Amino acid sequence: MGLLDPERPASYGGLNRIPVHVLALDDLGVRLNNCGQRASNPIAMKLSFPVRSLLVTGLMFCAIAFPARGQNQSAAPAGSDAAAKAAAARVKSDADNEKKAAEWVGSLKLADAAKAARVTEVIATHLKTIRDWHNEHPYTTVPAGINPVTGKALSQLDRQVIANSAIPKSVHENLMAGLRKDLTEEQVEAILDQYTIGKVDFTMKGYKAIVPDLSAEEEKTILGFLKQAREEAVDYKNMNQISAIFEIYKTKSEQYLNSKGRDWKKLYQAYTDAAKAKKAEAARQPAQ
Repeated sequence: MGLLDPERPASYGGLNRIPVHVLALDDLGVRLNNCGQRASNPIAMKLSFPVRSLLVTGLMFCAIAFPARGQNQSAAPAGSDAAAKAAAARVKSDADNEKKAAEWVGSLKLADAAKAARVTEVIATHLKTIRDWHNEHPYTTVPAGINPVTGKALSQLDRQVIANSAIPKSVHENLMAGLRKDLTEEQVEAILDQYTIGKVDFTMKGYKAIVPDLSAEEEKTILGFLKQAREEAVDYKNMNQISAIFEIYKTKSEQYLNSKGRDWKKLYQAYTDAAKAKKAEAARQPAQ
């Protein structure tokens, strides 16, 4: 049986669990000692050199293999710690999304507990799916380039919005179908407002302030744009992305007003000038 024979018993030499490379050192010492004792014997010397070469080769193998094995074992806990932290973070995120969904549904004050539970599950599932898609599709999955409309370089936010916009349509469809199954249209809109922190109402008030004589038709059209923005925006991960979606429909609203014979830039400038003047006047007033 050779020194590197894989079938060599672990108790070789009568010692249990002694590493092979330690046993090899013992063997080498014995053989070299014998070699020295037989230095006067030419035949023995000729036989000892191959043996010594084999032993040295074996020791080199052990020196490389065993430390590497130890390094792999020490690296394992670090990888396990990272995986454990990731798992804990996901559990916390799931709990946060479930809590958020329950709070949103709670604001509707539904009398039917089973209905409330179903709607909560629909929303929580949607929030988790949006999170996962966002995390698995960072902006770097979209090549850098230009906005074909403006000619400007795509920003990091632009690229992330593009990545998130590729989410399967079924994700949004499942949300809306689940909400409409148990809620009235007014209640569905209330939930969508929770996703977008009331941006439809806030933005509509802004348009009315900037264009005081907004017609009923203009108001209806702009409100339609904003509601469309809201429904699309719920499929995005954070407020920066949600605001970016609203900007698309605000631009459409302003272009619509221009098409109706209004000059949006002048209207907006007049509004901001008036707001600044009012603020300056208030600052001049003596403190009460």
